[in-house]
Amino acid sequence: GLASVKSSGAVKALDALGAHAETIIRQIELHTPHSANVEGANVELGLDSQYCVRRAEEIRQEYKSEFVKSEYLLLAILEEGKSLASHILKVMDVNADRLKEEIVKLQNHDEDNIASESEAKFEFNATEALDLILTDSLKLRGTSLLSMTDLTKEQIMGIMQVAALMDHSKKTRESGFSWNYPRSLAMIFEKPSLRTRVTFDLGMQLLGGTTTILGPAEIGLGSRESVPDVARNLERWVDAVMARVFEHKVLVELRDNCSIPVINALSDLEHPCQILADFYAILCKKGKLEGLKLAWVGDGNNVLHSLMLGGAAVGMTVSAAFPVGYEPDPEVIAKAREIAGREDAIVLTNDPKVAAADADIVYTDVWTSMGQEKEMIARVHAFRAFQVNEDLMKLTSPESLFMHCLPAHRGDEVTDGVLDGPQSIVFDQAEARLYAQQAVLALTIGP
Repeated sequence: GLASVKSSGAVKALDALGAHAETIIRQIELHTPHSANVEGANVELGLDSQYCVRRAEEIRQEYKSEFVKSEYLLLAILEEGKSLASHILKVMDVNADRLKEEIVKLQNHDEDNIASESEAKFEFNATEALDLILTDSLKLRGTSLLSMTDLTKEQIMGIMQVAALMDHSKKTRESGFSWNYPRSLAMIFEKPSLRTRVTFDLGMQLLGGTTTILGPAEIGLGSRESVPDVARNLERWVDAVMARVFEHKVLVELRDNCSIPVINALSDLEHPCQILADFYAILCKKGKLEGLKLAWVGDGNNVLHSLMLGGAAVGMTVSAAFPVGYEPDPEVIAKAREIAGREDAIVLTNDPKVAAADADIVYTDVWTSMGQEKEMIARVHAFRAFQVNEDLMKLTSPESLFMHCLPAHRGDEVTDGVLDGPQSIVFDQAEARLYAQQAVLALTIGP
């Protein structure tokens, strides 16, 4: 089992000692013929294996490691001395002293990696972040955010800095930025939302602002009243408009008919606020955006559109897997590749395993979004092979992240084991919505 895990410390140590894993596997197969009619369930460890497990725990303590590593199990097997595994290792000239030297090298390498990771952590300067709001050096004041194409790489990274200021301010209860005179935000909801409503509403309050919430009963965009007339009214009362709508063209009409910022809180084409929050969550975990590979598994929807456009801007590679017939918009694909300046910035496939291989991040979303309920049965059938589960995550490294913009349909697009597992940062994403949206509000409305 140890010899079959190619990326393990045990295999690396064996290779360094000239005892190649493939040779060991062949030796084991020669000496252990397969038995017929042997049940595999509830099989207990043999005495030699029990010894090795106990000894590996002792070795972990000796090396002061947080985990029982594969190389510790290998050393325990060698020290046990009586088993076939121990015999094969000795025949291949693997001895305990040489193996211990390799374990020390591996441990030092791990510590170097940890050090380099800590150096790569995303850091912000509170003074510089505040200056971005006060001086408008990012040129965002008074502008609308309908698409990730409305932002340059510099502006995205500036928003990340201001989001970090908001994060720090909330967690330390220290004053970061707030308006001296209360600013106001109209929040239009054609679609309901937990995260969007709470984070925009709370975000405005934390900044010293106020909100007016307008649902379908209060405002019928394009039915009870024309979109241009709604826009012309709102600009007389509030400082900005946030809208969560079905059709993207409604946002365009709002923006084109008022002089205040209009912020896309979700449309059928894009979801830029979600992606800004995602980028902040990734930065907090990985320390960078540029050079990372993000694997998308699922529908070619609005979230994927914004991920491709935003990822292209910041230097990420987005590898998207989707069923035939559920592709992302070709114009968005072309635009993302144009922004990135390279074709391979966006990789498209119908195989989730191809997309997920060696990914730093695996991202999925519901198979059926609001407004697509009539397609549910067909979509469940089409997406059945596109579930993010434990087997798919094994194609990535233990340091890879799992992301979902929520709400999740557990057991459909993702298993409980992945959603609640150690690689999942879905609730970090949800928290980051508050900070990223506060940053957008502060920068677009101004001081």
